[in-house]
Amino acid sequence: MSEEILSVILGGGAGTRLHPLTASRSKPAVPIAGKYRLVDIPISNCLHASMGRMFVLTQYNSASLNRHIKNTYHFSPFSKAFVDILAAEQTPDSANWYQGTADAVRQCLRHIRPFPSDYVLILSGDQLYQMDFRDMLDNHIEKGADISIGTIPVNEKDASDFGIMKMNDEGYITSFTEKPKSGLEDWVSDTGDEMGKAGKVYLASMGIYIFNRKLLFDLLEVEKKDATDFGKEIIPQSLEKYKVASYQYDGYWTDIGNIHSFFEANLELSNELPEFNLFDNDRSIFTRPRLLPPAKISGTTMNKTVMAEGSIINAAGLENSVIGIRSRIGFGTNIISTYIMGNDYYETLEEINQSHQTGTPLMGIGARCHIKGAIIDKNVRIGDDVHINGGTHHADSEHELYTIKDGVVVIKKGAILPNGFTL
Repeated sequence: MSEEILSVILGGGAGTRLHPLTASRSKPAVPIAGKYRLVDIPISNCLHASMGRMFVLTQYNSASLNRHIKNTYHFSPFSKAFVDILAAEQTPDSANWYQGTADAVRQCLRHIRPFPSDYVLILSGDQLYQMDFRDMLDNHIEKGADISIGTIPVNEKDASDFGIMKMNDEGYITSFTEKPKSGLEDWVSDTGDEMGKAGKVYLASMGIYIFNRKLLFDLLEVEKKDATDFGKEIIPQSLEKYKVASYQYDGYWTDIGNIHSFFEANLELSNELPEFNLFDNDRSIFTRPRLLPPAKISGTTMNKTVMAEGSIINAAGLENSVIGIRSRIGFGTNIISTYIMGNDYYETLEEINQSHQTGTPLMGIGARCHIKGAIIDKNVRIGDDVHINGGTHHADSEHELYTIKDGVVVIKKGAILPNGFTL
C-alpha cells in the first residue's frame, strides 16, 4: 500500500434530492446495483490504486453507513491499510456540525495529522465511476501541481449543472464558474478530438481533488480558515496563487445527484454492455461478503436483468430491471424497468403464518402484480394484484407510502401496499 497519499471520502450531507432514499440513510449508504452501497465505489477505486489508507467523514443519517463500513472493510494485521470512520463530533475547537466539504476536512485534520503522507486525495461518497487514482497522482506529480482537480468533458446541455473550469494549453486551470446559465462560449476548453467531435468541450469538476499535504493544512488552518466549501471557495480562490492542474477523465462517471440519475444509473447496468462494468476483473467493486444462497428462479422469462444472490423469483417476467439481495417476487408478476433493492432478512415460517392470519402482505412482491418505472426500497411488502406504472404522466408528489419524482415512483423503505393497490 502506498504511504505517500491519504484518502478522505466525504460522507455527504442531507441528500434531499435523493429523498426518500435518504430518509433513514446517508447518500453513500444508498444501495446500488442490488448488492453494493455507493460508498463502495470510491473505496474500491482507492484499493485498486494501492491507496489503502482511507478516512470516511460521516455526519447525517450515518448509522447504516458506519455499520456497513465496520462490517465490510477488514484488512490483514500485517497490512497498513484501513478504512476509518471520522464522525462529526464536538471538540474544544469546534462545537458545530460540518458546515461544508472544506469545513468537514478541517475539523478532521487533528485525526489525519498523525498519518504521514505527501498528498491527500479528497473524494465524494456518492458518485459512480471506475477511475485509476494512480494515473491522477502521476499527472499531479509530473506537472508539479499544488492542487489537481478531476475533470470530465460535458456538453452544453449538461454544463449548467456543474462547476465549469477553463484550462490553458499547459493543462492548468485558469478560471472557474459555478453552474453557468449563459456565456458558455467563453468556457470552451481543448478536451481532445474525440470529445470535441461529441460536443463535450466544457470541463466539469468531478469533485475529486489531490492536494499537496502541507498546502491543504495551510489553506484550511491559516489562509482560508473561514472557507467552508472546496468547490465554491477553496478552489476558485487558489487559482491565481497556486498551480491547479486538470486531470481529464474520459471514462464513465455519473454524479448520483437526484432520483432520476440514480434510477437511470441502476437500470443502465442491465444493458448488454453497460458503461459501468461490474464484471471487470481488474476493477471489481468490493462490498460486504454475505453468506447467502444462490438465487432460485421458477417459470420466469428474463431479459436484460441483473439479479443479486439470495432471491426467490416466481415472476412471469423480468425486463430491464435490477433485482437486489433476498428479493421475493410472486407468481404471474411482471417487473419492467424497475430497481428492487431487496430485503435485509428472510421472514421465518412463523412470521409468514402470522402475516397470513392478519392479512398483511409478505415481505417482497406478491402475485399477479405489474410494476414499471419504479424504485422499490428495502423491506417493502407489496400485496397481490398491485399495479404501479411510473412515467411522466405522474406529477411530482409526496405520500406516506411513496414519492414520485420526475416520473419515477419510489416506494419507501418498509412500506406496505395492500392487495389491489394501483398507482
